[in-house]
Amino acid sequence: MEQTQEFSGKDVDIAIKNACVALTLSKDELEYKIISEGASGIFGIVGRRDAKIKVVLPDNDIASETELEGIKSIVDEAFGEETRLEEPKKEESKKEESPIKEVKSFEAPEPVDVSEDSIALGSEALQRMADLITDDAKVSAQTQTDRLTLSIEGGNTGILIGRKGQTLDAMQFLTDKIINRKSEARVRVKVDIEGYMETRKSNLRHLAYKMADKAKKTGRPATINQMSAQDRRIVHLALKDDNKVRTQSMGDGYYRRLVIFPKKKNSFRGKRRLRR
Repeated sequence: MEQTQEFSGKDVDIAIKNACVALTLSKDELEYKIISEGASGIFGIVGRRDAKIKVVLPDNDIASETELEGIKSIVDEAFGEETRLEEPKKEESKKEESPIKEVKSFEAPEPVDVSEDSIALGSEALQRMADLITDDAKVSAQTQTDRLTLSIEGGNTGILIGRKGQTLDAMQFLTDKIINRKSEARVRVKVDIEGYMETRKSNLRHLAYKMADKAKKTGRPATINQMSAQDRRIVHLALKDDNKVRTQSMGDGYYRRLVIFPKKKNSFRGKRRLRR
C-alpha cells in the first residue's frame, strides 16, 4: 500500500523544502501533490493559511507501520520502566533458582567470529542513524572474535553523544538489536564516538572511587544520579573489591540512581573488652 505524509510551509516551495529536509531527499527525488497553495491573508495575518503538499514516501527508505511499531517497542524496552540490561534483583534470582540451575548444566557456546553480513548490517544501520542526526559522520568497523566495535568519526560529536551519552546509548542498543535479530550467533556490539567510551569509563571509575571515599569518611550513603545500566555496571565493577562499601541501583526505568553504602565496622574490640 502506498504511504504518504503531509508537509506544510509558508508557501509551496517552503513546504517542499521541509519535506526534503525531513526525508533526506532532493527535490528531484520527491514525489508530491499540492493540496493547498496557501493564502497570504490580510496584511499577512488575518486569514493566512499555510501551503500543504502530500508526499509519497519511498518504500525502500521509510519503514512500514509494523516496523515503526517494532522500533517504538525497542526504544520503550531501552528506556522504559523495564529493561533486560538491568542487573537482576536478589528476589527475582531466588524465584528463578530452579530454571537457572538447569541452564547451567549446559556448556556455554564457544565464541564465533563476527560474520561479514553482521558487520555490513550494523555499519549500514548505524551510518543511517548518524546521517539523520548530523552531516559528515563516517562509520568504521573493527572485530575481535564475537565482538564488533563500530566507531563514528566526524560530524557533530556533541549531538551524536547526547546528554550524558544518552543518544550514544540509544544508537548502540538499536544497532545491537538490528544485528542480533538476524545473526545466528550472539554478537557483542559496542558503539564508540571518537574514543568517548574509554574516556567515559575512566571518568566513571574516578567518580566511583571519589564517592566511595566520601561514603567511608562520612559514614553515610553517597548517591550518583541518572545513570544508564552500562554506566552503573562500570561503577559496580570498579568497587566490587572494596570491602568497606557496597553498591546498589535504586529507582525505576533505564536511568537509575546508584547508591554507595558504607559497610558497618566490626565490633570485635568491644566484645574483647566485655570478656575482660
